[in-house]
Amino acid sequence: AYDQVKNKLEIGYEYLGEHSVKNISEPVHVYRVLMEPEAAGKVIGEKRKEKRRMTLAAVIVLLIGVGGLAGWYLYIEQTKRIEPASVEKMAFPLPEKPSIAVLPFDNLSGDPEQDYIADGFTENIITGLSQVPEMFVIARNSVFTYKGKPVKIKQVSEELGVKYVLEGSIQKAGDQLRVTAQLIDALKGHHLWAERYDRELKDLFKLQDEITIKILSTLQTKLVTGGDDITWWRTDSFEAWGHNVKGWNYFDQYTKQDNLKAREHYEQAIKLDPDYGAAWELLAWTHLADVWLRSSDSPRESIKKALEIAKKTSERWGKDGLHFFMTEIYLFQRQFEKAIAEGKKAVALSPNSSRYHIGLAAALNRGARSEEAIVHAKKAMRLEPYYPAWFLGNVLVLAYDQTGRYEEALEINKKLLKRALKGEYPLKNAYRRLALSYARLDRMEEARSHAAESLKIDPNFSLERWRKSRLWMFKDQKWLDNVVEMMRKAGL
Repeated sequence: AYDQVKNKLEIGYEYLGEHSVKNISEPVHVYRVLMEPEAAGKVIGEKRKEKRRMTLAAVIVLLIGVGGLAGWYLYIEQTKRIEPASVEKMAFPLPEKPSIAVLPFDNLSGDPEQDYIADGFTENIITGLSQVPEMFVIARNSVFTYKGKPVKIKQVSEELGVKYVLEGSIQKAGDQLRVTAQLIDALKGHHLWAERYDRELKDLFKLQDEITIKILSTLQTKLVTGGDDITWWRTDSFEAWGHNVKGWNYFDQYTKQDNLKAREHYEQAIKLDPDYGAAWELLAWTHLADVWLRSSDSPRESIKKALEIAKKTSERWGKDGLHFFMTEIYLFQRQFEKAIAEGKKAVALSPNSSRYHIGLAAALNRGARSEEAIVHAKKAMRLEPYYPAWFLGNVLVLAYDQTGRYEEALEINKKLLKRALKGEYPLKNAYRRLALSYARLDRMEEARSHAAESLKIDPNFSLERWRKSRLWMFKDQKWLDNVVEMMRKAGL
């Protein structure tokens, strides 16, 4: 109303500011009418309004101009207020060497389809750090349980048993990237450093290395790798890298369908960059997985195909991943000592790989060296605090049984049953393993009870068929025969 009459009436006005008025959602400008003749045509207080507008505008311009600096500074000041973790509340003893969990980087692009960029960026930093013997690095699968969850640094530190936590975010806009990263000392509750990087997409891989080296430098640790180690999993093709990341996400699901999808992505990655060593290695693994998943029409041909790819890759790059791959190949061929030797080489080159430690433990079990298997199984479980149930059921409990530690095997099998009841492990197998444990301890009533539960789920189970399917797996045939006898006594 004021705008309509301000120049049409011989009166003055005093600006009283903005006020909320009933039934009007936005505040309105309020003026008091001045009837005095000397006030005619004047507006008192209007300059205050204009000054306020100019001040606000100046502040906005200033914030935009220095937002990258001032906003970042304010963010850092805010994030310094971190509740310290407690050593006494750690779920695991704190390692003597520098220990770290790299939390999944947040995808800030607003497009869920770009999650793989943040995931792959996180995984590559974990891979780089994991190659350092002087570091203790929590495995990928455990840190990814926190993905998308609002967790406190204190919680992560105490649940995983680490001193340091890296967190960050990544945002892709066209060919531009903005990455933030913060390294936190969880015990002291403050940042060791926090950085923001504005880079071109083509510099993504260099930035991964830069952040990895900055972490190691801060923790006074050196990155020591073989000459071909970095080029092994490096590519200059962002698209090829994307296919490799997506391929792993499928491969890690461990199903027939996902294994085929993983292979398609690895093949696409190789088409885009024939020199991409990591994609070649993982392609070989998909053919071997066809045998494990029983999706191969000819297991012999699948192993042959996998071996051809692996040998070709090894001749060119010579990588620890191939040592681990050859562990599996030698186990198929019942060359147990060669399998163990390759597994030990893999662990020596990647001492923070839970995958390599549990693989070596399995090879040691099958090669009748179960005391050593227990050591590596426990290392794998420490590196992977949220380890899959099969670490227990397929590896650790077998090692305890082979070494005659039946009470410990029973306790592990009880834990296994709880996880099986949650759908994390085949329930029929969990009952079967408990039946064996109780039979070992001559607790036959409980043994028969659990055997009966297993047979309810799998009424067509044949102990003889089970024995034949495992004859090739184990070096110690006497132990296997004894297992079969105990299972028979339990009623299986």
